[in-house]
Amino acid sequence: MENQIMKKAGRLTVKLLESRKALGKLAAAEAVEALKAVIREKGSCHVIFAAAPSQNEFLAALCESDVDWTKVYAYHMDEYIGLPVEAPQGFGNFLRRSIFTRVPFAKVEYLDGGAADIQKEIQRYTALLQKNPADIVFMGIGENGHIAFNDPHVAHFDDTDLVKEVALDERCRKQQVNDGCFEKLQQVPAHALTLTIPALMQAKQIFCMVPAATKAEAVGKTVMGEIREQVPASILRVHSNANLYIDHESGKELLTAGWL
Repeated sequence: MENQIMKKAGRLTVKLLESRKALGKLAAAEAVEALKAVIREKGSCHVIFAAAPSQNEFLAALCESDVDWTKVYAYHMDEYIGLPVEAPQGFGNFLRRSIFTRVPFAKVEYLDGGAADIQKEIQRYTALLQKNPADIVFMGIGENGHIAFNDPHVAHFDDTDLVKEVALDERCRKQQVNDGCFEKLQQVPAHALTLTIPALMQAKQIFCMVPAATKAEAVGKTVMGEIREQVPASILRVHSNANLYIDHESGKELLTAGWL
């Protein structure tokens, strides 16, 4: 694609695009080819989706593709605990609006943050992931460097769980206000269900879409800092097939440092 800059950070491929729209378009085009390849090879594809405004352009482009969605099984990677079932901020509801009801998936498996027994819900979703591990992950990076809801204080690269309940740190919760999902911090739930870092990393391919200036610090630390649990997304640098898509706003620390 025109005006694309590409460079490796460890094993992670970093792709810099001119704009948020170009980022979403390229990531979707490459994701479509990956989806089709897995379907050709296996007959179906299991995919984990992230829910966040950062994914809007990517998801919109995916919906316009010619993927045979009847062969795609969807998971979503995290969900608030305790929100009303119809709350628009719910990640399952976000994905339902953005893609899950817009194309004909074989099946969508929702994480239920309103379950009466959260431990049983964790066990249920863990069993789904064990039976059919994800082939592909579509994700973003939080302002604090989190992937899914693995904030720095609960992120474990060697987590023995696939799904767990976590307490959200304040910066993570403030991001939800910054993104316009909630009006004030007090409205943001303090706990959530999340797929763990090993659950995400076991997928053969990862596509990570991270636009916007609010993510510049996290992108800089992910790409140029130490690989450590205090920057959960830094683990992407050891994955065998991961792509990070950034724009000039989210990539400004890399540009300022001369890395790109």
